[in-house]
Amino acid sequence: MLQNKIRRLVVGVVTAVASLLVVISPAAAETSAVRVIKYDTSQAQEFKAAWDEGAKVWNASVKNVRLEPGTPAQIRILADNGWPRAQVSGLGRGTVWMGRTAVNDGHHVPRITAHELGHILGLPDRRTGLCVDLMSGASAGTGCKNPLPNAAEKAQVERNFAGGFVAPTSTDGSDWALAG
Repeated sequence: MLQNKIRRLVVGVVTAVASLLVVISPAAAETSAVRVIKYDTSQAQEFKAAWDEGAKVWNASVKNVRLEPGTPAQIRILADNGWPRAQVSGLGRGTVWMGRTAVNDGHHVPRITAHELGHILGLPDRRTGLCVDLMSGASAGTGCKNPLPNAAEKAQVERNFAGGFVAPTSTDGSDWALAG
């Protein structure tokens, strides 16, 4: 008798869970997996629009993370007269700088913003010298106008935000000073 009651209870629970799974659409499940990271461009000076463009690049490139302007922000964005760089304080958190030196030397501003945001998303500098590699940074030269991550870079960000990844504690982005 007790076994029958337990069996009916288990069947009822399984049926209820199965019913819920049918109701949840794949689109709803995908949306709930997106991690929203807010960035603050209030101190980005003349580069505010460029950082918005860098965020758009990543938003169009990956599915499980979305960069949005707003506060409180996980990403603080600044401008100064040095080289672009990122100080990562955790996956999806940190400070990035747009350095006017790289801009004045002719580096492509949208590439710089997408590259530095790549650090916040957990990507290291690669310095391959290839324009197709966003994380090659300044090593691709001033003629490189590609702001898009390659397939491997996109896949790494997707893996980073799938769970369990621990970002480095700092990434200085100094590759912009090593153009050549």
